[in-house]
Amino acid sequence: MLLIYPPVAKPGEPPTGIAQLAGTLKAHGKQCVVLDANIEGFHYLIERTRTPEDTWSKRAERHLNKNRDALQDLSLFSNQDRYQRVVRDLNRVVEQSALQPGLTLSLVNYQDQKNSPLRSSDLRAAAAAYEQNIYFPYFKQRLEQLFAQQPFTHVGFSLTYLSQANTTFAMIGFVRATFPDVTIIVGGGLVTSWLSQPGWKNPFADLVDHWITGRGEMPLLKLLNTEHTTASPPDYTDLPLADYLSPGTIIPYAASSGCYWNKCSFCPEVAEGNQYHHMPPNQIAADLHYLQQQHSPVLFHFLDNALSPALLKILIAQPTGIPWYGFARVAPYLADPEYCKQLRQSGCVMLKLGLESGNQQVLNTMRKGITLEMVSQTLRCLEQAGIATYVYLLFGTPSESLQEARETLKFTAQHHSAITFLNLAIFNMPIFGLDAQAVKVDDFYEGDLSLYCNFRHPRGWNRKDIRSFLDKEFKRHPDIAPIVHRDPPFFSSNHAPFFHPSFHQPTSCSSTGKLSAQ
Repeated sequence: MLLIYPPVAKPGEPPTGIAQLAGTLKAHGKQCVVLDANIEGFHYLIERTRTPEDTWSKRAERHLNKNRDALQDLSLFSNQDRYQRVVRDLNRVVEQSALQPGLTLSLVNYQDQKNSPLRSSDLRAAAAAYEQNIYFPYFKQRLEQLFAQQPFTHVGFSLTYLSQANTTFAMIGFVRATFPDVTIIVGGGLVTSWLSQPGWKNPFADLVDHWITGRGEMPLLKLLNTEHTTASPPDYTDLPLADYLSPGTIIPYAASSGCYWNKCSFCPEVAEGNQYHHMPPNQIAADLHYLQQQHSPVLFHFLDNALSPALLKILIAQPTGIPWYGFARVAPYLADPEYCKQLRQSGCVMLKLGLESGNQQVLNTMRKGITLEMVSQTLRCLEQAGIATYVYLLFGTPSESLQEARETLKFTAQHHSAITFLNLAIFNMPIFGLDAQAVKVDDFYEGDLSLYCNFRHPRGWNRKDIRSFLDKEFKRHPDIAPIVHRDPPFFSSNHAPFFHPSFHQPTSCSSTGKLSAQ
């Protein structure tokens, strides 16, 4: 089996989906090859011949190799302004590689005015006209090379983001036309969202043989007529770990799927009915020990929607000796100074926190299950422990107006010293979410694959007004502006830990106290 991760996604770390599938297949005696076409496609693009005309593009082209190397050097992350210049120059080279009319490329996005990933007819068109995809010369040569080496019977695509959809279907179209006997399987986060929609009707029956939703290990083995008997860690050994744009190897790891809270009204996990599943503690400990020994990473990135109390307990009791970060729910234990100190000693350098709002009534309506007092205490405890915070705020939910948004601004400013990074988002209404049942939803949908819908905000807090508030008021507050400026462009939270002093400071977990597989 050939497992493919298509462009475009952040090129800072290896993809865990195909690595997890590879580990499972190999543990069950199945041969497989993994292809991160995203990182290979990135290097293909920037090595293309270009003729820059403007001053910026000429400078970016001139310093291309230097900038690419700089992102793999930790010293770059000690200078925020230089880092931003390097990343923006590198992105400029990617932008200038998109010579096709209507195509906009970046380090993390792919937008084609002709083919929307929200319309199945457009994705079918991308599959039919695969030669027109900007990555076609790369993936044609690469896939023909791989098929010449091994007689693949199955090809699996990991489709996680909208930015991958066009190229995924272009690659599917090429495989279907060139290797017609191959079985094509598609899974990933975006596929899970599509198939979770009530009334889903498959518009790609002639292109895709099988769809897999959620964690794909067991469904894939079942599809291959193999019983799932062995738990296994993700296998990153065949991925080009030295090619990713980070100062050392980052190893992503998911100890669970879904969310153990699973109550927030705005959350797609709730709208899609995704259940929470977690791995046994012994398996988590064994996996992390194996990955640590195998790859000597500089950072573990936990992909869980929320780090469970059980997982945090494992990390505290059996520290890996490797810095780590992930998403956590605000909870009473995080408001305990001693507990946060233990987290820091376990290697935690950053926690991502979904605050969403600085107004208690809005939080209650969202069913967040947290209080502002608890959030305040959590932020201060994490700050005292030396753990960075990446705080997520969500504007424009049905219960929020400008008044509540200004309370969020006030709360953020009051805690600015404890907030290291900010993610500011405007609310999108899931088509079948809980909130959609309580507001007037417009009949207009952008495409048959849309996951969100337009709605009439009950308090008149429309997207234009929200953007104006964020740009002219929120981001310009003197205590908030430095936080906004600090956010790593394009790579955001994936590079954020490298900027915080805690990443460079030793913890009490020395190499002799590393995680045990017992």
